[in-house]
Amino acid sequence: MNKNLLFAAAMAMTATTAMAQKLKYPEAPHDNTVDTYFGEKVADPFRPLEDDNSEATSKWVKEENALTRSYLDKMPQRSQYLKRLKEVSNYEKVYTPFEKHGKWYVYRNNGLQNQAVLYQMDKLGGEQRVFLDPNKLSTDGTVALKSISFSNDGKYLAYVISRNGSDWEEIYVKDVATGKLLDDHIVWAKFTDAAWQGDGFYYSAYDAPEQGHETSAKNSIQKVYYHKLGTPQSQDVLFYQNPAYPLRFYGVGVNKEETMMFLYESGMDQGLNLYVRDLRQPNSQFIQMTGDASKNYSPIETIGDSIYLFTNAGAENNRIMVADIHHPGYQDWKELVPQSDDVLDGVTFIGGDKLVLTYTKDNISEAFLYNINGQRLSEIKLPGVGSASFSGKRERPECFYSYTSYTVPNTIYQYDYKTGKSTVYSQPKVNFRTSDYTSEMQFYTSKDGTRIPIFLTYKKGLKRNGKTPVLMYGYGGFNVTYPPYFSAMRLPFLESGGIYAYVVLRGGGEYGEAWHLAGTKMQKQNVFDDFISAAEWLIKDNYTDKDHLAIMGGSNGGLLVGACMTQRPDLYKVCIPEVGVMDMLRYHKFTIGWNWAPDYGTSDDSKEMFEYLKGYSPLHNIKKGVSYPATLVTTADHDDRVVPAHSFKFAATLQQDQAGSAPVLIRIDSKAGHGGGKPLSKQMEENADIYGFIMYQMGMKVK
Repeated sequence: MNKNLLFAAAMAMTATTAMAQKLKYPEAPHDNTVDTYFGEKVADPFRPLEDDNSEATSKWVKEENALTRSYLDKMPQRSQYLKRLKEVSNYEKVYTPFEKHGKWYVYRNNGLQNQAVLYQMDKLGGEQRVFLDPNKLSTDGTVALKSISFSNDGKYLAYVISRNGSDWEEIYVKDVATGKLLDDHIVWAKFTDAAWQGDGFYYSAYDAPEQGHETSAKNSIQKVYYHKLGTPQSQDVLFYQNPAYPLRFYGVGVNKEETMMFLYESGMDQGLNLYVRDLRQPNSQFIQMTGDASKNYSPIETIGDSIYLFTNAGAENNRIMVADIHHPGYQDWKELVPQSDDVLDGVTFIGGDKLVLTYTKDNISEAFLYNINGQRLSEIKLPGVGSASFSGKRERPECFYSYTSYTVPNTIYQYDYKTGKSTVYSQPKVNFRTSDYTSEMQFYTSKDGTRIPIFLTYKKGLKRNGKTPVLMYGYGGFNVTYPPYFSAMRLPFLESGGIYAYVVLRGGGEYGEAWHLAGTKMQKQNVFDDFISAAEWLIKDNYTDKDHLAIMGGSNGGLLVGACMTQRPDLYKVCIPEVGVMDMLRYHKFTIGWNWAPDYGTSDDSKEMFEYLKGYSPLHNIKKGVSYPATLVTTADHDDRVVPAHSFKFAATLQQDQAGSAPVLIRIDSKAGHGGGKPLSKQMEENADIYGFIMYQMGMKVK
């Protein structure tokens, strides 16, 4: 070995030795805050970190980021992972084409663009020209395109953007024919699209928050406005509000014929209330269609006086029903397609009198063709075991669907319902040998005997020796499902011999509403038990051991990781809680946290609910003197969904009480939010940090 190599090796060993020593963490701002819940006093010493505008918090954030960067940037795995990540992410991504008013549109990313560009075509397969390029909305990709909405006459396009990952939204309008950006500009909108009627649109918004508290202030009294094109926002007409219920969401939708308007009211339970108004009748008023807000109701098509609805009312696995505008009450609805043993998760009208229905069976997609009378005609053969999403219009014969799995990148197919055949419309070419990898679904038994699916993805030829690095991911909440999907972000980990494990936890929607409710409120511990049991099963079945097991999850999944690592710190080598809900006693006091109460309950509900929440709240279950796994907490300065105070307080407490030498770091991103709309460049940087950290702790090499 030459002198240079010896010197480099010595330096690497020195850096590794230094990083293995217990770190000196910045002192976090603290005070003597104590809250009282039903007679019980609960200390919250890091309460000052809730003020993200204070000098003390800003100083702490700066110091923590400096410590984290000094640690992560010394890991050789980090730079190696990023290099390979840029290679495997650099492939063209084409999305499902769609028709609007005689023109065809398709989103496309040429490889490493921060966001996909919207192209316009005169006909399907015709020459593509740029119609809307969100990459030009900012120099660093931090302005994200959230949604688009064409006016019903096809003359205008409203598009919704967010800045720096915030949930706050702005709306702009383009002239479709000329491409000219109009003067119309809406601010302080939130959780909304533009619902067109006539020469304007409806949108939902809140009053502007107090300056300096835009990302933390509690949102209340959502209002619906009507904006007429060519007028300033100050002249928008307040269409609807309900101050009697300030912690509810309100929004409207208008069908494309502009004959019906729907009002959605949500936030008070698991589902919503639905109202309808007949726009053909002068001065008509909203009529309430439903009265059970624990259920979901979604209009999917209107034909004449008929309203086709997707609902789980009277059907835990969902069904399709039909209402009449003249008798819109739920008691008068007719069932079109009853529920089945599998979960109905998608309905697409095509070709005038056909419907494509997609179902989830064990978190895998199945698809079927139906007629307008609700009769099943045939099964649509999908390319493999994965997830599919269909796109089409009742007025047109074209039908497309995207298909993906853990080992198959998102591929677009065109489906001919007359012949039953699918043909490839667009297939990506990835710098990754997908054929060398496999994905399997297995089942294990949770603590209470419940059968839980787990998906394992790894390189073929794996030999179970009990030491294979495993990254286990989960979510388990809010009726959300994570069907199999391809992600370039995890590819270098798989190439380096790792196993990616996704666990289908209770609290999600994979097996219908009963599965969801089994992971909510006083049954939330089921979710953590499911995840812990998965870790134990992986070790018992000789896939891995506690020195090669990492767990990761975001948002509600961050809560999952926080709860599992505080309940079983002995079970994992590395923990990555991303943008997690860590303070279960105060989560409902920030932005729209109150909306999570149907899943979690709140500390104000009852003494029993308070004690249950405190019993698993990650922040309140960190114990001094315990050796916790190597931990990298992630959050962002503009996260106004799960405010960064959750992660701040959790990290500060964990750093203070950590007994072992494993590092506890927090990565606080700037000009970023909860994750939605994050530019590709930031995604790659963040994932290089996360996977580099995992691989470094496990002694893995990036291959």
